[in-house]
Amino acid sequence: MITRLLVINRGEIACRIMRTAQRLGIECAAVYSPADRDALHVLLADRAFALRGNAASDSYLDQQQLLAIATDWGAEAIHPGYGFLSENSDFARAVTDAGMRFVGPGAEAIAAMGSKARAKQLMAEADVPMLPGYHGDAQDIAVLREAADQAGYPVLLKAVAGGGGRGLRVVHAEVELEEALAAVQREARAAFGDPRVLLEKYLPQARHVEIQVFADDHGHCVHLHERDCSVQRRHQKLIEEAPAPGLDDATRTAMGAAAVRAATGIGYSGAGTVEFLYQGGEFYFLEMNTRLQVEHPVTECITGLDLVEWQLRVASGEALPLTQADIPRHGWAIEARINAETGAPDFLPSTGLITDLVWPQGDALRVDAGFRSGDRISVFYDSMLGKLIAWGPSRAEAVAELSRGLGQLRVSGISHNAEFLGAVLDTPAFRAADVHTGFLAQHQQDIAVALIQRRPQDDPATQHPDWGTLSRGGPLTGWRQNRGQAQRFSQQYHMRPLYAGTAPSAATDINTLAGGGAQGQSQQALTAPLPGRVIKLLVSAGDSVVAGQPLLVMEAMKMEHTLRATADARIDAVHCETDAMVQPDQLLIAFAVPAEAQPS
Repeated sequence: MITRLLVINRGEIACRIMRTAQRLGIECAAVYSPADRDALHVLLADRAFALRGNAASDSYLDQQQLLAIATDWGAEAIHPGYGFLSENSDFARAVTDAGMRFVGPGAEAIAAMGSKARAKQLMAEADVPMLPGYHGDAQDIAVLREAADQAGYPVLLKAVAGGGGRGLRVVHAEVELEEALAAVQREARAAFGDPRVLLEKYLPQARHVEIQVFADDHGHCVHLHERDCSVQRRHQKLIEEAPAPGLDDATRTAMGAAAVRAATGIGYSGAGTVEFLYQGGEFYFLEMNTRLQVEHPVTECITGLDLVEWQLRVASGEALPLTQADIPRHGWAIEARINAETGAPDFLPSTGLITDLVWPQGDALRVDAGFRSGDRISVFYDSMLGKLIAWGPSRAEAVAELSRGLGQLRVSGISHNAEFLGAVLDTPAFRAADVHTGFLAQHQQDIAVALIQRRPQDDPATQHPDWGTLSRGGPLTGWRQNRGQAQRFSQQYHMRPLYAGTAPSAATDINTLAGGGAQGQSQQALTAPLPGRVIKLLVSAGDSVVAGQPLLVMEAMKMEHTLRATADARIDAVHCETDAMVQPDQLLIAFAVPAEAQPS
C-alpha cells in the first residue's frame, strides 16, 4: 500500500481523499494557494505546502511547482482529485517519469479519452451509437459551419479537452456560430490550454446517464451501475442520482457493457465514467471522464463501497476486490451540489466571508464539504461549497430526505443555491422522475411556485412590497405567499430564464445594474455584477449598440460571463481595460443619455 500521498486539489474533494487515505494509514500532504491558507483541506493534512500564487496557473495547475513539492517531500503517489490536472496526460506522464504513481489511469488512456474527438472515434469502432457532428482536426469557421448545417441546428460546440461544464456553447442558429466558436476557444484555452473544439447535434431534452467503471492493472474491469445527471444549468450538473430512474434492464446492461468495452479497449486503470445521452430508448456516447466524478458519492451510497479506497488500492498494484457479479446495489441515493451563488434568475457566483455554516444532520444524510464557518469564498476558483447526499430504500424516500436536508442547511455571509435545489426536488415533474437536460427551462414556473412554498409564511423576506426585484443577498426576496404572488412570480421568472442551461452566459441589464448614483444614472451605466477579470472588451467609446449585443466578457470562478445590452444605446465611455480585475458594482461602461431622458 502507498504510504505517502500528495493531494494536489482543494475543497471537498481534497478533504474526501485525505480522510479515506488517512483511514488506510497513508500519510497525506496538501498544497494550498495564499487564498486557501486557512482552508479545511490544509487543516486535515499531515503536511501542507504553500504554492506561489492565487491564480490557478500559479498554483493548482503549476506542474513544475507541484512536482518539485512531491519530489522534495518524498511522495510515492499524487492524487489529482477532479478538475485542474486530473485529466492532463502530460502531467500524468511527468509524475510517472519522476518515479511516483499517478492515482488515475495512465497517460495514454487519459490522452485517448481526454480528447473528446479521439474518444468518439474509439467508441465508434466499438459500435456505440454516435450523435451526428464533426470530430476532426480542422477548426476554421467554414468547416464547422458546414458540419452544423449537415447535423442541423441546434448544435453543441464543445472543447476537445474540456470538462466540468466549461468550454460549451449551444448554438441555435447559424448567425450565433462565429461568436460562440470564439468564446469556446477562448474559454478552452484558458481552462485547459487547448483551444480545439468539436461539434455535435444538440438534443435539448435528452437524459444524461453515465456509467461508473473501474479497472486494475491485472486485466480486470467492472462497472458500478449507472447515475442520472440530467438536471443541469449551463451544462453543469446540479442534481445527480443512482440508479437512473426508468431505465429497463436491457438498456442498463447494454450501457454497462459499452462502458466496460470502452475502458478495456484503451488499457484503462482506476476510476472512470462513461457518459451517454439517452432519448427515446436509444443511447449515444457523449464522453469519458478519466477521473473520479463529483457525483461519485451516490454510487458509493448504493453499493456501500469507497471509490477513493479502490483508487488507492489499484494505484498500489492490488487487484479489484470484487467481480462484476459481486457488485451490490441497494436502495436509492441522490446528491445536490451546493454552490455559492446569487439568487434567481442570474445565479452568479457569490464571494465573501462565510460567517456561519451549519450542515444538516441525519442518519440518511451524507455531507461532503470543503468549507466551514469563517472560510472565505474567493474569485479564483469554482463556487461549490460541498455536496449533500441522501439515501433511501426508494427514490421517493431519498428525494424527500434530500429536500428536508436542503431546507435545514444554514449559510450566512454569502448567497447559496440550496433553496433553489430544494424547489427543484419539490416539483411534480421531478418527483415523477420526468427529468432531462432541459428540465429547468421547461419547469421554471413550477420551480418558482415551489420556491415560494418552501419559505415560511412568517419569513420577513416574503413580506417585502417590492415585486420587481430578486435580491443578490439571498435566493429569493420580495414575494408574498399567495396564489397571485405565485402567478406573478412565475411570469417574471419565465421572462428571464438565464439559469436554464441554454444561455451561455449571464446577461446584464444596463437599466437595472446601475451601481447607485443620482436619479437617472440607472440608464447610463453598466456595472460589474460580480468580482472577476475582464478578458475581452467588445465595444469602444462612440459605438452604437443594440439590445442583446455583447459588450464585454468577464471571467469569474472559472466561468465566462458575457455582459450584454438590453436596450439600444450609444457608448459614452469605457472605464475598464482587458485583464483588469473588477469588483461588484464597479463602473465598466457609461452610456450616453438620450435627450428625452435628461432631467428637466
